[in-house]
Amino acid sequence: MFLEKIIMVRKGSLLFSLVLLAFCLGCSETKREAEYIEQPVEKLYNKAIDEALTGNFRAAAPMFDEVERQHPYSVWATQGQLMAAYSLYQSNQYDEAVNALNRFIQLNPGNRNIDYAYYLKGLSFYERIVDVGRDQKITRESLDAFIEVVKRFPKSKYARDAKLKMDLARNHLAGKEMEIGRFYLHRGEYLAAINRFKNVIAKYDTTDQVAEALHRLAEAYLTIGLKDEAAKAAAVLGHNYPGSEWYQDSYALIKTGKSREKKLGKDGLWGLGIWIF
Repeated sequence: MFLEKIIMVRKGSLLFSLVLLAFCLGCSETKREAEYIEQPVEKLYNKAIDEALTGNFRAAAPMFDEVERQHPYSVWATQGQLMAAYSLYQSNQYDEAVNALNRFIQLNPGNRNIDYAYYLKGLSFYERIVDVGRDQKITRESLDAFIEVVKRFPKSKYARDAKLKMDLARNHLAGKEMEIGRFYLHRGEYLAAINRFKNVIAKYDTTDQVAEALHRLAEAYLTIGLKDEAAKAAAVLGHNYPGSEWYQDSYALIKTGKSREKKLGKDGLWGLGIWIF
């Protein structure tokens, strides 16, 4: 008897809970319907544009999304997708901007602004490039995105700036390789250093880092007794950068076995085969 009462009470409680849940869901649905007010597409788009023009991009982004949500098959919806991505970029929400741009590119491969979408994707990575002392994943992603712009849209008005930013990104990546190579050289891990300097010469041959890479390569080879290899590296350096200080250093290194003292910024001085701090 006591057990039956408990069961009845529990059944009653369960029934009450289900009724309460249904009521709450109904209220929630009513509230959701009250919040959703369909507006003409021009009005929605113009309101979003007004926010963007005043610099309030964080507010503009979801408003452009609303254009697509309420009018998914309109011309404005497609433009709203791109403007939402642009607003996310302008409000420094770079990951969200990249996601929005990937979606735009996937859905609208033939859109007349597709070149700008690829370019803006590159900028969303480029704006986050950090100093060479840190991981360069973003720099590589920026470079890849700008390569896509130049490869797919060579005549686009964005291609020229994309090329300039590609050069800067490559120089940054080469700088990272040089930093690691100098670190290995400092520690006496010469083969690891040589591989890094070779990477700079092979992959980033148009950057400002190549002259130093050739000199450091000659230095590392000479240190481990590979005089012919050192002389070859110095010869390439002399042929391509005959007036550079790096060639003068390499020339002195091959002739005397000692390099001229040279500043390396905050890392110290490399001279006469030792580090000076």
